[in-house]
Amino acid sequence: MLVVAIGGNSFFYAQAFFIFSDQSAKDVSAIANCIAAWALMSWLVYGIVIRNRILVVANIIGILGILLILLGIAMYR
Repeated sequence: MLVVAIGGNSFFYAQAFFIFSDQSAKDVSAIANCIAAWALMSWLVYGIVIRNRILVVANIIGILGILLILLGIAMYR
């Protein structure tokens, strides 16, 4: 299950890769990524509360990916 959880949240890194390799974030929505970050943070808190390692690890990975996207948006928009 950990592999599935990590795989599901790793798609953010593909978006970040394209932003940094193209040096452009013109087609990327900062608002949508902020909403996704809020959702992942909610799941992270829930995972911490119920002490579920899979939820915690997967959502930390997703949040870090979104932070890379938001950094790319700030740099290249």
